[in-house]
Amino acid sequence: MTHDRPAADAPSPLRKIDTLDELTPAQAEAVLELLAEAARTDGQQAVSEQGRLQLRGGARDGVRHLLLTVEDQLLGYAQLEDTDPVEAPAAELVVHPSRRGHGHGRALGTALLAESGRRLRVWAHGGHSAARHLAQVLGLALFRELRQMRRPLADLDLPDPTLPEGISVRTFVPGQDDEAWLAVNAEAFAHHPEQGALTQRDLDDRKAEPWFDPAGFFLAVRESDGELVGFHWTKVHAEERLGEVYVVGVRPGAQGGGLGKALTTTGLRHLAEAGLPTAMLYVDADNKAAVSVYERLGFVTHETDLMYRTES
Repeated sequence: MTHDRPAADAPSPLRKIDTLDELTPAQAEAVLELLAEAARTDGQQAVSEQGRLQLRGGARDGVRHLLLTVEDQLLGYAQLEDTDPVEAPAAELVVHPSRRGHGHGRALGTALLAESGRRLRVWAHGGHSAARHLAQVLGLALFRELRQMRRPLADLDLPDPTLPEGISVRTFVPGQDDEAWLAVNAEAFAHHPEQGALTQRDLDDRKAEPWFDPAGFFLAVRESDGELVGFHWTKVHAEERLGEVYVVGVRPGAQGGGLGKALTTTGLRHLAEAGLPTAMLYVDADNKAAVSVYERLGFVTHETDLMYRTES
């Protein structure tokens, strides 16, 4: 959610909001430019990686794009994703930094409520006070807290990873491991609304990104039959010189034996050996067990993303 300050002014007669199932290449580029401008001001992206990937490549089931323009100038954007069979549709939105405080964020939020039938979840990345106020104005209540945690990688002093007996680690082979990884990811994150629903198209989107490197995508396999039981996918943010514990997952039947910690340590060592000074990760604040594991590995909270939702 943007940091827009809802204004008590009358609706702008020049403001227009178009809702589209897909964007043209020119529209997608304009939205990406808007997001980049906002990120330079805010210090973080207003739309998640998944949302940015969904700007391109044509229509996607359950995804709608809201473009707010004034005199044909793009000043705001929102994305609504209605793919979760249980949860309310999820949204993210942004307003151009130079045009905040004119009610554009409120207009986008109101349009999202209308599009979703007043059943809505909205992310406020960074949890800034203006975004919290906008959520209150829209009648949304705090629902979820996602922490970004970080730790230094210089002089990384972690014990050697200890793998459970009969388990070995290798790296991901694109094309060969796609189907098996998607299956384990779905099992490991069956109750996670974003991660667990990834499809082959979502995986292909990420494999096509400049940051994708299979050498940093570690798979834990059972030596007896080669079955995949866990993974640690790392990511490098080259411009920020930041390594990420992108996602760690363990098949439910293989949990509890220290495999997750061993995979996490393996990935952190890989990032440290790449010369990156800092590692980051995202974890839900109410996942006390995971937060505790990461704190023991030296991670501390860097910033927090908040999700709000309609109460009905």
